[in-house]
Amino acid sequence: MSWITLKTTKGRWEAELMQQILTAYDIPSRVLNIGAGIYCGQGNQAALQVRSKDRWTALLLLSPPEDVPELS
Repeated sequence: MSWITLKTTKGRWEAELMQQILTAYDIPSRVLNIGAGIYCGQGNQAALQVRSKDRWTALLLLSPPEDVPELS
């Protein structure tokens, strides 16, 4: 099974929150620690990974909603 990095975050909590959203839709994911932040106090950076075949579905689920134009 091939895994790809979908997002990198400044904190593990952020990656775990995204992982919970994906889990709710039965999309397997994993969170990896990628080291300390560049500046002191940033915490540990993390990467959220998904299977290659779930990439586009996961990106859609984690993307911000589109603005809906108002009807005149």
